[in-house]
Amino acid sequence: MKRNRKAKILATLGPASSSSDIIERLFKSGCDVFRLNFSHGSVETHRQNLQSIRALEEKYDHASCILADLQGPKLRVGEFKNTDESLKKGQTFILDTNSELGDHKRVNFPHSEIYEHLTPNCTLLINDGRIRLQVIEQHKDKLITEVLNDGIISNNKGVNIPDVILPIDSMTNKDRADLQKALDMNVDWVALSFVQQAEDITKLKKIVNGKAMIMAKIEKPSAVKNIDEIIKVADGIMIARGDLGVEMPTENVPIVQKNIIKRCRYFGKPVVVATQMLESMISNLVPTRAEASDVANAIYDGTDAVMLSGESAVGDYPIESVSTMNSIIENVEKDKNNFNLEIENNESFKTIDDTDAITSAAYSIANNAGAKAIITFSVSGKTTLRMARERAPVQIIGLSPNITTARKMQIAWGVNSCHSTQDAANTTEMVNIACSVVKNKNLVKADDSVIITAGVPFGNAGTTNLLRIAKIIEDKNLT
Repeated sequence: MKRNRKAKILATLGPASSSSDIIERLFKSGCDVFRLNFSHGSVETHRQNLQSIRALEEKYDHASCILADLQGPKLRVGEFKNTDESLKKGQTFILDTNSELGDHKRVNFPHSEIYEHLTPNCTLLINDGRIRLQVIEQHKDKLITEVLNDGIISNNKGVNIPDVILPIDSMTNKDRADLQKALDMNVDWVALSFVQQAEDITKLKKIVNGKAMIMAKIEKPSAVKNIDEIIKVADGIMIARGDLGVEMPTENVPIVQKNIIKRCRYFGKPVVVATQMLESMISNLVPTRAEASDVANAIYDGTDAVMLSGESAVGDYPIESVSTMNSIIENVEKDKNNFNLEIENNESFKTIDDTDAITSAAYSIANNAGAKAIITFSVSGKTTLRMARERAPVQIIGLSPNITTARKMQIAWGVNSCHSTQDAANTTEMVNIACSVVKNKNLVKADDSVIITAGVPFGNAGTTNLLRIAKIIEDKNLT
């Protein structure tokens, strides 16, 4: 199936979209990647949704991409005798290890392992920043804080600590259990929440052991500070603006978003912009003009993908949300006067390998010689991602004999990822297979020229060193 756009759409599945019929309609409306959010829902529901998605792969002959999003180490306060309490600016409030129900003076905060790192003047944000506390005394079993604003605090509300790199594992016991189940289901991507440093991704990669690609969710200031190191070790990046917007000044989030997209493009890693993109469509049939502009600006900046969360998971209009996002992207990409993602030349790789040289040449030829498509013949997907980095003016057809590779590549900008049951043994077979696949899928027409990249010897990952130009002809048996 060919989309009429280059940027991709991720849609989160939830109670509003956990049926095979809705999942199929989401796909037909434009969803490229389905997100299974392990913060909510049962494992059995996720498994059933995954099976529905994989069934679409057979029905539409289109590799399906699935991302499992792990909850991560979310800090929370305990519960209150009266469910909630009103706090006043200037009063003292205590967080402690006492398991008794809380009141207007104190509440349980069952994370004693981080108490020693929460020094005086450290700020704690409760319930997405609605309550702000400042530590004034630090003890092994309690933190005495001053309330910085009037507000309501209630049961199990989340706690954000923006100023400190916390000595907590990036994966909880729940995450480890969920990860194993997700890998058993053969998901394509795993997203790790609350990443603080590159080491968090390195640890996860050792556990996953190549069974899925790893996406780092950027939602803490510490991750922003370490962004280049994190991008280098991760396979992709998600700019999770919800918690990020709590832990840093709201006005800084758009700047951070632009900079991260730029860095991801430089390193050739897929980047996803997420959270509250069409938030009002949870309960309204149309988005606000500001939301439409938010999606559009992410596309203008060159993001690989934009994501729907509550809009498709729990909203009243999941299908319409995907359709609306699809329409916004298409219209931005038609704006020839302003939509130009040609890579900037003021930064370049220190070392250029064969893959860089081949993909750069393919871009130049497509740009100057009127080719209709670039076909990357890739076992691992490395060449396909490297080609996506170029933001070529024509469609990129990622062709792989490995179905898992074909699935993973659907998240990348401009890539129509196809699975070929045949692998090439020589250059002639490569050209025949590539041209046959794109003709059969109606991705090109007779007399179109296409550029094909591959590696010799064939079948070896990471050896792209060959470029061919081929012409599509009418005879279905010939290329």
